[in-house]
Amino acid sequence: MATQLSVEQSGRSPRTPGEIEVPASTAWPLVLAFGFTLMFAGLLTSASVSVLGVVLAVAGCIGWFREVFPREHLESVTVVFEEHRITTERRVVERVPVAPDLVRVWLPIETYPVSAGLKGGMAGGVAMAVLACAYGLLKAGSIWYPINLLAATVYAESLKLGPAQLNSFHADSFAIALVLHGVGSIFVGLLYGAMLPMFARRPIVLGGLIAPVLWSGLLYSIMQLLNPLLASRINWFWFMASQIAFGAVAGMVVMRQERVSTRENLPFVVRAGIEAPGITPPRERGEK
Repeated sequence: MATQLSVEQSGRSPRTPGEIEVPASTAWPLVLAFGFTLMFAGLLTSASVSVLGVVLAVAGCIGWFREVFPREHLESVTVVFEEHRITTERRVVERVPVAPDLVRVWLPIETYPVSAGLKGGMAGGVAMAVLACAYGLLKAGSIWYPINLLAATVYAESLKLGPAQLNSFHADSFAIALVLHGVGSIFVGLLYGAMLPMFARRPIVLGGLIAPVLWSGLLYSIMQLLNPLLASRINWFWFMASQIAFGAVAGMVVMRQERVSTRENLPFVVRAGIEAPGITPPRERGEK
């Protein structure tokens, strides 16, 4: 009786046992978002578009607020109860035998040392340089052409060189290109050494084909904005081929190196960790 009176006083009808009240569906947030979109789009098109956006944004704000104030709009949703019974015939919990001698497992269990990334980066850099110089010799008639183009990415004076001067040796451009190529190759080689152990299946395909193609596509899409003059002089077919050569050689060199255990799996680090229930075997937890 008390429940019925409280329901009647509140002005709401009693809910059936199989229903719950949730916030009512509304389209005002979409109207508000569309209004803000038109407001900023009008900055590039016309002032009338911004005016329309302001009107829609104000209408969206008012409509959205009225969904909550002074009284929240609710709707009843039918609840379908399903009984789930979990049964099993097993008497013990099975554990995946990834590393049974460790209290906790860090993946990857083994990785390549830093020296593997350095070796892979230097070997890939040599392969990339050989292919780039071959392009310069076959297409431009000089091995200094790709070197001067590489230096032009950060050295503005190289962009002022004419076609004939790009085929000649310049000590400043050569030094800058050598530093750029060496540092970039080493960093990418270290990245290969850190990432390849995470890919168990065909890591050489990722490092030697997929990553270079994606990187070349990214540079192709933004180079026109960064440096239009340099973009007009790059042969993208040879550029992608040199990137693939770097990735393939660096990946093969890294994968030939001997793996080492990760730092987290050292004995004193493992013992210092917190043993989570369900991971440590019963005999190690000391059951009563």
